[in-house]
Amino acid sequence: MSPLFSGQSLVQSIDYAAIAPPVIVALTALLVLLADLLSPRKGWLAGLALAGTLAALASLAPLAARGPRGTFCLPGTATQPVPLCSYVVNEFTLVFQGLALGAAAVVILLAARTVLDTHLPAGEFWFLLLCSVAGTVTLVAARDLVTLVVALEVVTLPAFALVGLRRYDGRSSEAALKFFLIGVVSTAVMLFGISLVYGVTGQVHLQGVAAALNRAELQQPVTAVAVALTLVGFTFKVSAVPFHFWTPDTYAGAPVPVAAYLSVVSKAAGFAGLILVVSLGFRPYLHVWGPMLAVLAALTMSVGNLVALRQQTALRLLAWSSIAQAGYMLVPLGVARASTQPGAGSAVGSAVGSAADPVGQALSATVAYLLAYAVMNLGAFAVVVIVARHRPENRLSDYRGLVWTEPLTALSLAFFLLCLAGLPPGLIGLFAKVVVFQAAVEGGVGWLAVVMAVNTVIALYYYLYWTALLFARRDPEEPELSYRIPVTTGLGLGLALGAALLLSVLPQLVLQVLPAQAGILG
Repeated sequence: MSPLFSGQSLVQSIDYAAIAPPVIVALTALLVLLADLLSPRKGWLAGLALAGTLAALASLAPLAARGPRGTFCLPGTATQPVPLCSYVVNEFTLVFQGLALGAAAVVILLAARTVLDTHLPAGEFWFLLLCSVAGTVTLVAARDLVTLVVALEVVTLPAFALVGLRRYDGRSSEAALKFFLIGVVSTAVMLFGISLVYGVTGQVHLQGVAAALNRAELQQPVTAVAVALTLVGFTFKVSAVPFHFWTPDTYAGAPVPVAAYLSVVSKAAGFAGLILVVSLGFRPYLHVWGPMLAVLAALTMSVGNLVALRQQTALRLLAWSSIAQAGYMLVPLGVARASTQPGAGSAVGSAVGSAADPVGQALSATVAYLLAYAVMNLGAFAVVVIVARHRPENRLSDYRGLVWTEPLTALSLAFFLLCLAGLPPGLIGLFAKVVVFQAAVEGGVGWLAVVMAVNTVIALYYYLYWTALLFARRDPEEPELSYRIPVTTGLGLGLALGAALLLSVLPQLVLQVLPAQAGILG
């Protein structure tokens, strides 16, 4: 087992402890598929999937106790003294792997009853979900473009099938087709960009790409185009405008737990890949991707919030809300500084985020907001899963007066919506927005902070409208439904609610989970 950057041989040893989380999830996926073939009973497959996910989560503990480590490394050379590793485990990796595995465990709890009630093919469902989770856990540790692309596709391809798994539902098939077509186009554009990056730099490892881009003799216009095209695939994953069109139809047509998975785990994978590429590989071209992401952030939050105002169904409202939230998370990435130019002598390969480094502080703000968003959004989706069991259309009007029949469920949803809006008592949402707002101001993009402030006010309308419906008088002609909450669904809701309450009391648990000094390389 070699620690990070210690290998000096072309014969690469494998650090099995470092790659344990994705391996455990992948093996569990194969075990679930085999068990589905051999067992006539399908209910226990969810427990098997959950056990494998929790085992992978537990495997992070010994990794957290040790220092940064890497595997699949090329030894250093005279021109590149630091070894180049394709898979690195450090604080950044562990934070995102913990987020992906923890959120996946909650999604499994929410989906356990849905799979049985809607007669989804259980073996295929859990196999595809675990494959996508394995891709996410691999992606956040990847440090070269080839591994990033392969892991990103492992995240996405099973998701296409998950969305369309209700084979006889026209909406599900349409949603999967739109998701697939836009995903293929964005991937093709991204691969073209990566080919240009490799053609210009001759490197695929992110540190090697950054070192090559730092040379002033490169053809800067071509390189700038390559950088912009490469980012397209990741903007698709995070539902950034103009690559957001798949999101509303996909959320509405997919099984509700799958929509929850896409809104949190898949989005986290996209942001992790985006952060790695721009901060490690393309950092010398901050003057290119910084303004680009700042404009995308403004467009994404504005379009998401404005269209959300007109939605009448819960899933479509959450879809447009997740688009707007993605815009907030993109804000800190737009902290471009005009002084950062190719060849300016930036410390390529150093840890991103020294105490005086605005880029590192901005990345920490994005990670903090993403962690808070994951808890808030999973909780909201948990309630939507409960209501969808009795109200398949899931219109906002279906939530009218819910507090009078299901007070705990309604109050939980109200709390999550207030968190997303950034209003007390949902303090974790408020603190997360303040951190992002501060990063924008200190990063020199005050205009973007103003756009964010305006959009935050716009978003209050639909969050508060939905919250008010929960306490409104019910239509006397509507039958009163008392929603029976399955044990697994209730446990998933309880975990999300407990996490949101804890973070509202102790927000530093996520706001300081990745200090600016920690960096991405470790």
